[in-house]
Amino acid sequence: MAKIKKKEGGGGSPAWMSTFSDLMNLLLCFFVLLFSMCDPNQEKFQQLSAALASTFSIFNAGSISIGDGVLIGSGASQLNELASYYNNMGMNAEGEITQEEVKEAIEQIEEAGLKESEHMAENIEQKLEQAMIADQVEVKATSKYVMLNLNSGILFDSGKAELKKDAVTLIDKVAGILREYDDNMIAIEGHTDNVPIKTSKYPDNTMLSLDRAYSVFSYLVNQKGFDAATMMSIGRGESVPVASNSTSEGRAQNRRVEIKIYNSYGE
Repeated sequence: MAKIKKKEGGGGSPAWMSTFSDLMNLLLCFFVLLFSMCDPNQEKFQQLSAALASTFSIFNAGSISIGDGVLIGSGASQLNELASYYNNMGMNAEGEITQEEVKEAIEQIEEAGLKESEHMAENIEQKLEQAMIADQVEVKATSKYVMLNLNSGILFDSGKAELKKDAVTLIDKVAGILREYDDNMIAIEGHTDNVPIKTSKYPDNTMLSLDRAYSVFSYLVNQKGFDAATMMSIGRGESVPVASNSTSEGRAQNRRVEIKIYNSYGE
């Protein structure tokens, strides 16, 4: 029987070489990208970074936060915006970033953030109306977030942090509305009036406000399935009043829980 002559391979490169070549191209692109993000004038870059960071920082003095969520305000989600503004805004004749340029960059980011928040707020308000709880939840849009304000009198008994039965019904409806924004950063802030509290469980108002915020946080995560990685709870105590503490009406307004849904510019 005649031997069948094996067909000799074509004259191309081995298959592994194509894969290796693709890998080298990817590595080259990666290092070129890293190099393009570097700027020899680090001092000027830090000036701009500091200015924007101070404007978009979320944590204020006196706040306490707990939870499994990642740190909000780290700036990671704003790197693209920051790099774009830094590369395109230009410098003055001395190669310096001017105050006007920094201000313009901040204003443009705030304007875009406010527009996004207003769209979110309009959607949320419509759903609150449909759920028939619009009179129990105040909605406010800012350049960083949409805030839902829930009065603590609805949620908790005086001096306590356990959700009341009626509060659970309200939170259930709010959770259904928030489900659309589960991928956004969500911060839950507890606030109190300035009437001192000192019990074996709560040495001060900050700890009470923190525990109240955490009650809402844990309910949304453990009972409603929200992602703990994009949520956190914060206790602000009496440090951020929205009304005068000299009247009972004002103190009632200050006892509240705020749910802040951050937009893509405020994360």
